[in-house]
Parts: sequence; structure tokens; C-alpha cells
Amino acid sequence: MTMHPIFRTWKRHMAGIVLIVVQIALTLAIVCNALFIVGQRIERMRRPSGVQEQGLIRISQTWLDAPDAGTPAGVDKLDAMQRADLEALRRLPGVIDVAASDSMPLQGAIWSGDLRRDANQKRAMGQAALYYGDDHMLPTLGLRLVAGRNFNPEEIDHHMLRSVQTPAVCIVSRAVADQLFPAGGALGKTIYVNRHPITIIGIVALLQTPTLAEWGRDWAYDSILMPVRLDGASASYALRVRPGREQAVMRAARDALFAIDPLRDMPDTWGLQTMREIRFKAYRGDRGTVIVLGIVCLILLMVTAAGIVGLTSFWVGQRRRQIGIRRALGARRLDILRHFQTENLFIAGIGAVLGVLLAVALNLWLMAHYEMPRIPPPYVFAGVLVMLAIGQASVFVPARRASKVPPVVATRAV
Repeated sequence: MTMHPIFRTWKRHMAGIVLIVVQIALTLAIVCNALFIVGQRIERMRRPSGVQEQGLIRISQTWLDAPDAGTPAGVDKLDAMQRADLEALRRLPGVIDVAASDSMPLQGAIWSGDLRRDANQKRAMGQAALYYGDDHMLPTLGLRLVAGRNFNPEEIDHHMLRSVQTPAVCIVSRAVADQLFPAGGALGKTIYVNRHPITIIGIVALLQTPTLAEWGRDWAYDSILMPVRLDGASASYALRVRPGREQAVMRAARDALFAIDPLRDMPDTWGLQTMREIRFKAYRGDRGTVIVLGIVCLILLMVTAAGIVGLTSFWVGQRRRQIGIRRALGARRLDILRHFQTENLFIAGIGAVLGVLLAVALNLWLMAHYEMPRIPPPYVFAGVLVMLAIGQASVFVPARRASKVPPVVATRAV
């Protein structure tokens, strides 16, 4: 097919062509970056937490009659109250194990510490989330131990968070072990957490930190388990229950705890939650972003397709006599259809090239202002293919209508 007739007709419709080219370019630039953001958010929501989420429950509660934690007697009383709760929860039907666990992945609140291999290091090598709990944490959370051992009961201490006491041992995630000891051999080594020496006795495969905040993005799996039951007016517990018994156990747990001490606060919204509910709430913002951007992309693509259909339909109406002349001179329906499809391919191609430049420019702006990573080329290439496919699909109906124009139209209005 010769391109000369196509380019010659553009001179009479330059304004419409420019509008469609600009529309395709803007749509491509926005859709590529929006889908890149959507892909990032979906990948983020699919990140494993490291714990066995099915059958895992978190309980958060506060004693309204808590004793003064500023005295040794008060601390011992708080720990006794916590141990009484744990024993009552272990006796519930359907409960496999229970642990004192101050934090849980995705839960939000986080304790963290600086990491060093040497006490004399001036600058920390990294940061890690600190999980405080007892020797039941590993089996209750469903963590996979890849090296070393679990805590022994005699290694479990109890004190307030701000106590000067520090545990002698800890269990680290593999991310922490690899960061501090890239060559391996982390097991049995002494590290310094907030400048306090602690010996690594175990390594778990994976454990996500409790926070999803941007400031914790670079160390999302750097976690350390501490053998300490934190004593305070508030206490949190993790429960491992049999599959399908989550709701029944949560109701029974509430009744059992209030039977021990009714003077406690356990909010309905976050006092008792399954791990699935915690995950759902943690990624609510990401899920909303995916939905909004998905709708925006769909609207933009529909508007662009409608613009192509409208412009092509207008051209068909304007060129009916020329189409009739071509049919009278022997042009087949397929030739007319191919003419409009090729014409649209050229227009969409120009818009796509311009859109690629705009997509890269928009991504650079997002990188500078919102710490977005560089958009991978496959997203841009996929966007170009989608826009070209939409252009061809949109022009098909009016082009098919043009191909049905009979040769007799050439004799009218002569």
C-alpha cells in the first residue's frame, strides 16, 4: 500500500490528528506510570510476612487496675498477671499454642534497635525490629528455624521496656545474619543491639517487621527476637489455633480473660484480630491506590478509544465520495479497511513515540519528588503495544463501515 494518499489527506485534518496524537501520548504516559505503581503495590501486598498466617490470632489488652510498674513488686505483679492470662488461653479448646508476643508483622507498633558487630563501631551497620516474647514465640508464630535453636524457658526474662536489663541471647532473621556476617557463620557470634552485647543462638528464615512505613522499607525483613516478656499496663499475646476455629477461639478468649480480671480494656476493632484481618487493614491504603489507579487507567483508555472512533467516523463521513471513487476504480473492501487501519497505525505510532518520552519524563519527576524507582522498560513497551492494539480495535468498526460504501456513491453530487 502506498502511503502518499494517507499523508495527503492529513493536510485537511491536521487539527484532529494533532488532538488524537496528544491524547494518545498523554494516556500512554499516565497509564504506564500508573500501572507501574499498581504493580509495585500489588507486589508489596503479596510480600510474605514470614509467619504462618492461617490460624494465627493476636490479642491486645490493657489492665485498668494495673499496679505501679515503677517498683520491683509492681513489675513482678504485672508479670504474674500476664502469665495467668497465658495459662488461661492455653486451656481453651482449639488452641495449639500461646506466646507472649509484644509485636507481630504488619501490626504497626514497632520497637527497633541499631546493629553493630563491634562495640567500638561509631556508625551502626543497620537497624532491626525487636520482637519481645517468650520461648513459645517460634512455634506460635510458625517461624521456620534454619539454624541454631529456640529459647529455653530459663532464658526468658521479664522487665519493663526501658529497663537497663538486656538479654544474653537472641534469635535473628536471616536478613540480619546476612547483613552483619555476609560470609556466613553468624550463629554463635556476639552482636551489639543498641550497644548491648547479645549472642545469636538461632536464625529464622524470614520475619517481616511490624511497620510498613517508608522509613522502614530498606530493612523490612531485619528482625530480632528477644527472650523478654515486657511488663506494663498493656500486654499482647499470640495464639496458634486449629484451622477454622479462629472466631470461636476469639470469643472464648475474651470471656476467659475477662473472667480472670474484668477490669481490662480490649477494643473490638483491634483488641482481638486474626492475622488475616491485620494483613487486610495493613494494606488498605495500597489496595485503595490499586483500585483508584485502575479506574483512572480504564477511563483514560476508554476516552482515548472513543476519540479514535469519533475521529475515524468523522473522516468516513467526509470521505464517502472519495471512497466511492476508489471502489469504482477497483478497490476492494479489504483495501479500504486496510487504508484506515494503516492510517490509524501511523497516527497511534506517532502518539506512542511521544508518549514514551512523556512517560520517561513523568517517571523522572516522580523519582525526584516521591522517591519512585525508575520505571522498567517492559512497562513502557507493554504500554505502547496496548495503545496500538486499542487504536486498531477502535478504528475497526468505522473502517468496516467505510469498506461497505458502494461505488455508486462516486456519482452523487457530481
